[in-house]
Amino acid sequence: MILKTKLYNKTYEFSSVKDVLAKASEQKSGDILAGVAAESKLERVAAKVVLSELTVKDLYENPSVPYEKDAVTRLIQDDIDAAAYEKLKGTSLGELREWLLSGQTTGEMMLAAGKGLTSEAISGVSKLMGNLDLIYAGSKMKITATCNTTIGEDGVLACRLQPNHPIDDKDGIIASALEGLSYGAGDAVLGVNPAIDTIDSTLSVWEVLENLKNKYQIPTQTCVLSHVTTQMEALKRGGRADLCFQSIAGSEKALAAFGVTLPMLSEANALFHEQGSAKGPNVMYFETGQASELSSSAHFNTDQVTMECRCYGLARHFRPFLVNTVVGFMGPEYIYDSKQLTRAALEDVFNGHLHGLPMGCDVCYTNHMPMDQNDNEALAMLLVNAGCHFMMGVPQGDDIMLMYQSTGFHDLAALREISKKHPIKEFEQWLSKWGFWENGKLGRNAGDFTVLLQ
Repeated sequence: MILKTKLYNKTYEFSSVKDVLAKASEQKSGDILAGVAAESKLERVAAKVVLSELTVKDLYENPSVPYEKDAVTRLIQDDIDAAAYEKLKGTSLGELREWLLSGQTTGEMMLAAGKGLTSEAISGVSKLMGNLDLIYAGSKMKITATCNTTIGEDGVLACRLQPNHPIDDKDGIIASALEGLSYGAGDAVLGVNPAIDTIDSTLSVWEVLENLKNKYQIPTQTCVLSHVTTQMEALKRGGRADLCFQSIAGSEKALAAFGVTLPMLSEANALFHEQGSAKGPNVMYFETGQASELSSSAHFNTDQVTMECRCYGLARHFRPFLVNTVVGFMGPEYIYDSKQLTRAALEDVFNGHLHGLPMGCDVCYTNHMPMDQNDNEALAMLLVNAGCHFMMGVPQGDDIMLMYQSTGFHDLAALREISKKHPIKEFEQWLSKWGFWENGKLGRNAGDFTVLLQ
């Protein structure tokens, strides 16, 4: 294993595989903050050269956090498909990149290979790709999952309807939800971030969403994004919801900062299979975001793309229905501007897909980032082409509870029409019944949810 190379008569030597991965990353403000980023463009190129010659085995044998010290590492390593790994272990990451981008390599072949790759290997190959490479390769992989309905079918762009309210007011949530439904949002999930994380508030919002779903016979899923332990207790008390949510991280220490353990996630998964209201079999909803580990000093001097990939290695163990990278929510300390945001989102969707996950993206930014809605819309268009499974539907693209900017109901409608994509089949039929959707686009009653009230 060689960890050095010479460029323009200068030798660049790296201390470890982890150091190579970090230095090969495209520039992110979070990696600079962590002190792991390349100090120059030439050093970044040198790291990419070294990385391209490392093998899948090299990455397997050098996880970012040692196996014996981290439960997430153990989960990822133990889940590797031994037969797939044996076929690939001698392959260099440069060769793997060429194979993934070959027109002869199908999405099915890529997904089979992904089962033999650790999260570090998947992170590594993404660092050798340009943005168009990530879009092309990511779009080839077709991943489906089923809760009440099935996400990921050909030609589908789904949407999480996010009718958050700053005081969890029931009427406010219902009004936002009805408006979103009338614009075609909500087929991925009706998902509310509660203003307060209590059992009573979770039960209350669950009831609002379930009543709405049942009253209008909406073919979709419901979820309240409170802490996993809150949801488990609410379920035990007789509440009803389809999906169990939790934010996850790429190290055991970072998970602990969220108040989460792997046994806790296993317990929640089993409980929602047994007592949740979904048909299944996929009943988990995970959210991630590059550099969340750095924010809790639990990144182990690892770059943020690799730690994010480890989130996906964790997620695939639980066969989730949805995984959502909330790509710009962490702010400019970690992803500074639209260029870094675009790169991060394309990395996340590709890396999630190669892990075999149904990936969505909250195309978003905080108000202190040097970005605007035009940047957001341009990224959303790229993600549609990258095969992103779902995006957010937020009233006017402005979340009044979480105080950040995302994609609005009109954005998703326009993206579907431009790309010739459509909602999940059963949901599209429901929209058509009410005149919200006609002939592949918004219909005569779009935006007029009063037709539901008649």
